[in-house]
Amino acid sequence: MIALLQMEGSEELESRLLTQPWASVCLGESTFLAKVLFRDTGYILLISDLSSVWYESADAEAVGQRSKELNKRLTVQVSSFLHHLCELMRPLLAGQPDATTSFSCHRTASGLSLHMKSELSGLPFYWDFHCCPAPVEMVSRHLVRPLIQMSLALQSQVQKLASLLLQKDAEIEDYRESGATLSRDRLRTEPFQEETFQQHFMIKSLPQICDAGEGQAFTSTLQQLYMAVTQQEARQAQKRQHSEDAEDPTPPAETTGHPHPPPPSQEDETASSSEGITPTSSPAQKPRLPAAKTKRKKAKGLFS
Repeated sequence: MIALLQMEGSEELESRLLTQPWASVCLGESTFLAKVLFRDTGYILLISDLSSVWYESADAEAVGQRSKELNKRLTVQVSSFLHHLCELMRPLLAGQPDATTSFSCHRTASGLSLHMKSELSGLPFYWDFHCCPAPVEMVSRHLVRPLIQMSLALQSQVQKLASLLLQKDAEIEDYRESGATLSRDRLRTEPFQEETFQQHFMIKSLPQICDAGEGQAFTSTLQQLYMAVTQQEARQAQKRQHSEDAEDPTPPAETTGHPHPPPPSQEDETASSSEGITPTSSPAQKPRLPAAKTKRKKAKGLFS
């Protein structure tokens, strides 16, 4: 039962983590993408260097046990401990690490370890995240599928902007044909050519974007788009779950009693005499005795 509750808690944390945006974090000389969610019941961390993806999910019991091992002089409630961990991670994810808190990482063949050192109530505070390789489904759910959906959303946005530019060019041309002129010649622009724009973007802009480095993978605008995409995915998953529940309702539980027995059939009424149940008789008709209790009389002849 406990294992089942822990599994359900881990799944809930992972579902809530989906809508959290990725953030660029620097650990030593390495740059990672990370997202984390803290609750009173535990935490879940997902981190990637764009070559591998690792994660750790820890419930309150595991957090309490590890805190005793790493911080023998500290005695705090697990919920307060998790809250303090959250406050220490917040500046790192915001790109403004606190000078009083240091982070380091160590890669191993079996995973990734993150070491944190800080203070709590004037005492040294330590914490280790023990991350193992993330399963393919988790990587797909939190990274691959949202990125594909973001790409489709951005492509749709580009097409709408291109269409809007063409409409603006047609509007400007109409003004010119009506005799309107620009008061400042420096504001003059050439008509928008979508194919020319795409070629210029591929040749000039794209190399600069790729040279910016992997640490700039999620700007604030892209973080907002990621959250919007994953929130939509979460809503669709919830609708699918409700639809499946409606199509496959849970059968009613069997009851041991019979509060509403079905009315007896004619055959049941006939056979009820053998079960000790005597049906009600009318005044004009005497009740029939059970066959097992009737005594057969000896047949008499005419000349007996």
